[in-house]
Amino acid sequence: MKKDLEGVLVVSVEQAVAAPYLSSKLADAGARVIKVERPEGDFAREYDHLVHGESAYFVWLNRGKESLCLDLKLETDKQVLAAIVAEADVFIQNLAPGVIDRLGFNLDELRQRYPRLITCSISGYGDEGPLRDSKAYDLLVQAETGLSEITGNEHGSARVGVSVCDIAAGMTATQAVMQALYSRSVTGEGRHIAVSLYHALSDWMNVPYLQYAYGGKVPERSGLKHPTIAPYGAYVCSDGKSILFSIQNEREWQMLCSEALGRPDLASDERFNSNSRRVANRVALDDEIVPIVAALSRDNMARKLQSARIAYGRISTLEDVAAHPQNRYSTIETPSGPVRILAPGALVDGEQPTLGRVPGLGEDSERIRAEFMPAPHAD
Repeated sequence: MKKDLEGVLVVSVEQAVAAPYLSSKLADAGARVIKVERPEGDFAREYDHLVHGESAYFVWLNRGKESLCLDLKLETDKQVLAAIVAEADVFIQNLAPGVIDRLGFNLDELRQRYPRLITCSISGYGDEGPLRDSKAYDLLVQAETGLSEITGNEHGSARVGVSVCDIAAGMTATQAVMQALYSRSVTGEGRHIAVSLYHALSDWMNVPYLQYAYGGKVPERSGLKHPTIAPYGAYVCSDGKSILFSIQNEREWQMLCSEALGRPDLASDERFNSNSRRVANRVALDDEIVPIVAALSRDNMARKLQSARIAYGRISTLEDVAAHPQNRYSTIETPSGPVRILAPGALVDGEQPTLGRVPGLGEDSERIRAEFMPAPHAD
């Protein structure tokens, strides 16, 4: 069956996470993606060697692409890239600020030369403002956007455990490029898209920003407890495993007390008979709940919460995640053999996307060079 973006040619001068996230989604949708790597390769290939000798990040983000090694300091290699861009539908780059211009690929000039071309630049801080020329990495941007200020617990701030700024930028760029492709199908015109890690994650920070800007409220770092709802947090069970549950209204509070905790008297206790009182008396509330939960295994507690129709989540270890019964998987080929990954989030008509192979470094270079820069015919 033909894929949605079949026939779309994407060339991406990319490294690390954000731009490869975008191009991997385009590849999943059927686009031909030529990944341009420096001769030594995308440095994400060396983040670790834990997946049959491959990098976990690289395996996740580079499926379905072709790898072309170019040294863009060489005029001959610049000509190869220029020949591909001339035929491309989408040109992506996330090099350090100003580098793509110095290499001779100014995106405004490319857009003038090729009006149907969609260009996308992913940077740390965008094209304007005092930090526009600064390098940026995920954890730095978690700090700059204030995410680290509201993440953690009473002992201090913490890094979000995945590269959330890079992923936010990649997701934002994917949406913008898909929108541009649709617009071009109507108007025939491409466009330039600029996405930064800072601005993509800042959009996600709007709730704490608005709470502070208009209400003067600074959200507390609350670990695995909700700052304004109680009980809504994590509790340790008898087997040392933890479970998190959430109460959203008074009917649920009564059901929790009577059916899950076996303490119907707590529901009418004056200290706990409204959410505001439960929050104000959170320490006393936990003094009642903690020993009840601590006497039960996590699975037993989960069954009680399920029976009472109380929303809950097990605090899964990675061992738990690897065996989670709700998982869907996809298998992708890599240079070192097949790898099973957690499947992309969307099903289309009940089907998972078919994911392409992860390329070895430069394995497509010779073929791509011959395709776009054929040898001259002898007279």
